[in-house]
Amino acid sequence: MKRLHYTSEDPDDQLINDIGSLNKFNDELFHSLQVIIFTFLTEAQQSARILARLEEFAEANGINVNALKNIVRSFLTFCRLAMKNNMNGKQVYEDLLQLGLSEDKAQVVAKQWKLNLVALFRSQVDQTLMVNRLVDMEWRFGVTAANNDLEKAGSTFLQLKIVINKGDSNQDVFMELSLPQFYSFLHEMEKAKATLDYFS
Repeated sequence: MKRLHYTSEDPDDQLINDIGSLNKFNDELFHSLQVIIFTFLTEAQQSARILARLEEFAEANGINVNALKNIVRSFLTFCRLAMKNNMNGKQVYEDLLQLGLSEDKAQVVAKQWKLNLVALFRSQVDQTLMVNRLVDMEWRFGVTAANNDLEKAGSTFLQLKIVINKGDSNQDVFMELSLPQFYSFLHEMEKAKATLDYFS
């Protein structure tokens, strides 16, 4: 097998089988499935609605839902790796041919890829920014009243509780900062805000 663009490793057997299974779909069903898949890739925030649409598609066409989900999962894996490697439509076409997809179906995917390229990469950036998103922050100042080390008595500190969205759940992160550390942290946050304001 010729070197693939989307990965430097040998492709997974399951991925090859699932991509090959797409050849069993007639042109109309394949096109409908591609619309669902590219909608999922470009509108990931609507994943629950799109999964429901995929289940409806399977039921309406007499396809095993779990088998279809496996095929779609493998195809999405390929697409995400293709986006990660900044592949163009021609490279997507070549890789899909090597993975066992028929020439006409690979052309359909490559065409969809070209049409949706900007939306695909915008979605990927949005998803990257959504992970580790700051949800909430609580803080309180304190003064060390007593300590074994006389120099630390009377020093100020800041306790932070930051709630971060990890994609599928929220995580609490606790920090305790000295006053100089806090000012350094505040300065970095102001720089980040200025950068975000500049790009929005």
